[in-house]
Amino acid sequence: MKILTHIPPFLKNKYLLTGVGFTVWILFFDNRDLITSHFREKGELVKLQKSKKYYEQQIALTRQELDQLKTNPALLEKYAREKYLMKRDNEDLFLIRDQNPAEKH
Repeated sequence: MKILTHIPPFLKNKYLLTGVGFTVWILFFDNRDLITSHFREKGELVKLQKSKKYYEQQIALTRQELDQLKTNPALLEKYAREKYLMKRDNEDLFLIRDQNPAEKH
């Protein structure tokens, strides 16, 4: 019992010990602790930045294609024929399907 007499009274306070234990648990051991959540969020940020860059490139390519379609009527006709299977009134359209559609480029 002499060991307990050397401990200051504020360290014997059960509320203080509970608060310190809770803080240590939250900071280091919980699933959402500071260290793990920081690295997890940093990784997610990097992934989102890569995704943003990819979509910005896709938007730029789509805008470039749209500008070309607005200015070049021959390209517009080619695009309509390939993408939407459009045809002129005096033409017949024949679709040829591949045997293995899974091996499409």
